[in-house]
Amino acid sequence: MAAQKEETYYYVPGPSAWPLVASFALLLMAAGSVMAMNKIGMGMPTLLAGVVVLLYMMHGWFAKVIGESRAGAYNKRVDVSFRWGMGWFIFSEVMFFAAFFGALFYIRTISVPDLSSLENAMIWPGFKAVWPTAGPAFKEHWDAMLPWGLPAVNTLLLLASGATLTWAHWGLMKEQRKQLIIGLFLTIVLGAIFLTFQVEEYSHAYSEMNLKLSTGGYGSTFYLLTGFHGFHVTLGAIMLAVMLFRSIKGDFSPKHHFAFEAVAWYWHFVDVVWLFLFVVVYWL
Repeated sequence: MAAQKEETYYYVPGPSAWPLVASFALLLMAAGSVMAMNKIGMGMPTLLAGVVVLLYMMHGWFAKVIGESRAGAYNKRVDVSFRWGMGWFIFSEVMFFAAFFGALFYIRTISVPDLSSLENAMIWPGFKAVWPTAGPAFKEHWDAMLPWGLPAVNTLLLLASGATLTWAHWGLMKEQRKQLIIGLFLTIVLGAIFLTFQVEEYSHAYSEMNLKLSTGGYGSTFYLLTGFHGFHVTLGAIMLAVMLFRSIKGDFSPKHHFAFEAVAWYWHFVDVVWLFLFVVVYWL
């Protein structure tokens, strides 16, 4: 009878105020952003207040979920729901980046050839359908970002981070807590170095290459893709830090560690996106 109850029981949490706190935080952040962009005095303080409330919400809500997990509230049926939810979330992220890659494909294969066609020869005389290009209207000198150097180093860093995370997972499955903690720590360090190099790359591009968001189609798509990917790396590193802290506290076992798996899925997804990005944006 106990086994049957375990198979049919599905934990449903009680009413919670955390969604309201999250909505209030987003309201403050949105209002603060709009006011800051319009140079209204209370804009930045309102935005910062929203960030503080959001961090408070994340700490409180996540602590509640972790507490429920430690109390054994989540059985196999709940675990399946978590896996489906994370799977659909990553699928939505795939579509998110697919839209940006699609925009780059449209510019390169449709817009640029169309601007150099015979029909537009009088409007844009001398413009050639070559990539990379900032478009016929951008007249300033600029340089394209080459794949070798920091981009290649960052590729190696992310590939290495995927390996260290897998090594940490092996440690968890073998109940080797030290291997788990060291692997997570190394993954976070590699992610932090990646972000540091990306900041250095952006600084070099802005100050010495005149490569900016305003540098036509190439500049906008370059920063759109690499910038959003860097944002995802930042989120992934934060989630890995939470997993590291929980691992140090003694959480997770070979049979119950979906939170770790979910973050690992996300990090490997970020790695795969970078490989596509490195080839399409930097190389081709």
